[in-house]
Amino acid sequence: MAIDFSVSEEGIALITINRPERLNAMDAEHYKALSQAWVTVRDDPAVRVAIVTGAGERSFTTGADIKTFVTAPSGLSDMWLTQRDQLLNRGLEVWKPIVAAVNGYCLGGGMTLMMATDIRIAVPHATFSLAEVKRGIIAGNGGTQRVLDQLPYAVAMEMLLTGDGIDAATAERWGLVNKVVAKEDLLQTAFDYARRIAVNAPLAVQAAKELAIRSRDTDLTTGLRMEAVINRMLQFTQDAKEGPEAFAAKRKPAFKGQ
Repeated sequence: MAIDFSVSEEGIALITINRPERLNAMDAEHYKALSQAWVTVRDDPAVRVAIVTGAGERSFTTGADIKTFVTAPSGLSDMWLTQRDQLLNRGLEVWKPIVAAVNGYCLGGGMTLMMATDIRIAVPHATFSLAEVKRGIIAGNGGTQRVLDQLPYAVAMEMLLTGDGIDAATAERWGLVNKVVAKEDLLQTAFDYARRIAVNAPLAVQAAKELAIRSRDTDLTTGLRMEAVINRMLQFTQDAKEGPEAFAAKRKPAFKGQ
């Protein structure tokens, strides 16, 4: 069992779901370890952005290991343990940007995980589906909640109700992924995106992500007010001074997240 976790000197965390013999499907212990990884990303100031991927070349993740979850469901009392082992796609608020490097099958819980990330890179052979209805259940952990936000209604409902998948080219055409690249370029492209984010002011990046996401559930007047308040707060940070000074001096800014 492994959820591999490392952080580069640039502040980029790499999370790898490492169970290729099971197409990176996750049992309860894997989900717990993944939850702990997301908490580290959220809480560690050394982390500015994270990349999540799967081990091997066949699968990003196929989500929950059906053998351990569907055939042996947890007790009903677990339904009210809503704060236990929170995930990126199930309630955990992580305002640091997340890049998904989709290296193959992105199915079920894998697709709901990807839909909770901010930037997505995929290989040409990647496939995407929410096939839970074919197994007598529904797409959980945000599957039914995010898909209409990220795909046109008819496309989303076709995927959700038929359980049929789409290929990488179709996902790119509908804007579900940012870019499709050759498999040998996948991680490099993901790191390129992450570096472009990591060099920016961390507090401003996190504020921009939070405001953008909250705007989906906030009326425009309230959202504009929140935007103005947060921008006013950021003006008093060291990074807000460093940015203009670096620009005037024609040098790269050294943002500290302070």
